[in-house]
Amino acid sequence: MRRLVPLSPSPLPLEPPPSPFAAGLVAALARLEAAAEAGDDVGEVAGTGGDLEPATLLAGYRTGLFPMGLGGGGAGPLGWWTPDPRGVLPLDGLRVSRSLRRSAARLPTTVDLAFGDVVDGCADPDRPHRWITPEVASAYGRLHRLGWAHSVEVWDGEPGERLVGGLYGVAVGGLFAGESMFSRVSDASKVALVRLVRVLSRDGDPRRLLDVQWRTDHLASLGVVEVSRREYGARLRAALEAPPPVW
Repeated sequence: MRRLVPLSPSPLPLEPPPSPFAAGLVAALARLEAAAEAGDDVGEVAGTGGDLEPATLLAGYRTGLFPMGLGGGGAGPLGWWTPDPRGVLPLDGLRVSRSLRRSAARLPTTVDLAFGDVVDGCADPDRPHRWITPEVASAYGRLHRLGWAHSVEVWDGEPGERLVGGLYGVAVGGLFAGESMFSRVSDASKVALVRLVRVLSRDGDPRRLLDVQWRTDHLASLGVVEVSRREYGARLRAALEAPPPVW
């Protein structure tokens, strides 16, 4: 494992210079929504291209889009996705079973202690449906260093000894956009989610939004629900007005 370097505390994340692609992302979503209103089958990709620079990524999340390559294993071209329906986890709706509660008591968690290792775990090439390329991993590392991307780590033993699970995502205002999670022991990714919800729920701000992109049967068992693209947009606008969580 690489040397652990926690993110230095900062009252606010650092805003990068504006992206030349920001207006294009907004326009692409507007075109897709107009086509959907007209009854066209628009799919889930608003547009392609752009880059993975911090400002472009932030512009995407603020618009309601997230990036993922359209090729196998996450290869290009780069797509900007907007699922309809969208998977979200209500912060008061997380389902914690008795066994998960025991796992959470047994496996210690940290925040932003080993961001790169968490991304590496999520990008493991042996995982099915892998989509995190080296370019994507590097891009989110840059966002992390600016204070926008965060990780939750789950350990077997003392923090820093054996990483057994975790998750990472992007926090913009009251939005936390979950990107990926992984487990090397039973319940580890779920334990990471429990810690994340605890962090996001700390101030009780009802505008906070935990986006998980798609609802799967696994995520549904934890309380994830689906909302329409229109409703997601309304919730996103409210969430962006909220202050960032205290990590």
